[in-house]
Amino acid sequence: MEFNYADLFEGVADAIGDRVALVCGARRLTYAELDAQANRLAHHLESAGVKPGQHVAVQLYNGIEYAVALVAALKIRAVPVNVNYRYVESELRYVYQDSDSVALLYDVEFDERVAATVPQVESLRHLIAVGGASSVPGAVPYEEALAARPATRGFGPRSADDTYIIYTGGTTGMPKGVMWGMKELLFAFWNPSLPRPGVPEDVVEMARNAGPMVMMPVAPLMHGAAQVATFIAWWMGATVVYVRRFEAAEVWRTIEREKVNSLTITGDAMAIPMVEELERSPYDLSSLLAFVSTGAILSGSVRERLAVVLPNIMIMDRFGSTESGSTAEAVAGSTPEKGLRFAPDVADVTVLDDALQPVKPGSGVIGQVARTGFIARGYYNDPEKTARTFPEVDGRRWLLTGDIATVEEDGSIAVYGRGSQAINTGGEKVFPEEVEAVLKGHPAVFDAVVTGIPDERFGSRVAAVVQPQGEPPAPQDLDAHCRKNLSGYKVPRTYAFVKEMKRSPAGKADYRWAKETAQRSVER
Repeated sequence: MEFNYADLFEGVADAIGDRVALVCGARRLTYAELDAQANRLAHHLESAGVKPGQHVAVQLYNGIEYAVALVAALKIRAVPVNVNYRYVESELRYVYQDSDSVALLYDVEFDERVAATVPQVESLRHLIAVGGASSVPGAVPYEEALAARPATRGFGPRSADDTYIIYTGGTTGMPKGVMWGMKELLFAFWNPSLPRPGVPEDVVEMARNAGPMVMMPVAPLMHGAAQVATFIAWWMGATVVYVRRFEAAEVWRTIEREKVNSLTITGDAMAIPMVEELERSPYDLSSLLAFVSTGAILSGSVRERLAVVLPNIMIMDRFGSTESGSTAEAVAGSTPEKGLRFAPDVADVTVLDDALQPVKPGSGVIGQVARTGFIARGYYNDPEKTARTFPEVDGRRWLLTGDIATVEEDGSIAVYGRGSQAINTGGEKVFPEEVEAVLKGHPAVFDAVVTGIPDERFGSRVAAVVQPQGEPPAPQDLDAHCRKNLSGYKVPRTYAFVKEMKRSPAGKADYRWAKETAQRSVER
């Protein structure tokens, strides 16, 4: 056995085959049943000519088939590639081509976009349609693909160096595929509350000996956080619960029905509608122990509302990225409004200054969060970005996350925001996350994204795109609210009100869209 996800899953399936591995709606599979389905799909992919190292695109909503596709690809040493199901034809063509995918699993709801795009991608030669009949020529129905192949294994040996790719980004440019080695991925995202395995068999024994646990990644599986959360749960021998698409009431109904113990969301974009649903309707959440946000930080006002509707439940913010893994946990009392502080999980996480040297704790020197050790290999098809983001310093390879920060005297890391999104207005830096958190604390604001737009005097001005709760508040009311909590130069000078905020399915802000929206409001 290797530190390889397919090896580990097969070992866990052999050890606890009768335990429920996966639930989505009325459907549930044991570990043995999931393994058998993945074997069938893996054999089908092999028969279609998919070879080790080749890429299999997955364009699906959350569900049994997504998990089967991930495991099946890994079993034959192929690489699953997550595709954003909201993408339009030009974006799909980019991901299909950039990833060099040779096969595609897609929900039939996406027939029209798939049919229009696939003929333009020479490498994409095999299609599997999920969820019913497809109008796309040549597509093989998912159930037919499985039925024609054996449920047994019979695959070749694998390696801890096999590749896993997670496409990420798209808030400021087209997404990039983050490449991981299997062992590095395992340890970078390892649950910090558990002992680290010395050999692969330790993972299997941990799953075998674990008590019953039900875990729910709420974000879409096309977001890396949900994929990683699924595997983490399986290494703990847990049952993983999905909802097909995010809808707050359905999430709470599922938690109530399946007795979920831990759920993982992505920031305020998911937390706010979930809080509002709990404020409207009661649910039996007696099984719930932990509410975790990862990939996006909860604002203080939302955390306070969560604490009211979820008393005695642990509410946690995790810090990390697709390139770095899960690296730190928010210090108690830390919020974007008051200042974010994180306690690193491992010594490999620090802050590097402009000379790429570690910042001395308590010095006040500003740098960016960096990690060494278990980090990604780089970006697929982008050696230039890989070189910039993963420099070698004194013989050690580092990841520069782009998060601007300093190190406090106690060793905690104070994070100000993402450097690429910082707004330089009159020589002062403004980090959008801080302003967004303050705006979302106003009772008339449902959501907010802050960006910079051109300004003749200051170079850039702070602009806010706001989705209101009901009628838009007066800009002067928002201005007064912000000035109570922020220095004057951080207060938005332009407001654009929208009926619906544009975010990714995982809740990530679309800063390109926000900048364009704010600029249009000025030009009117």
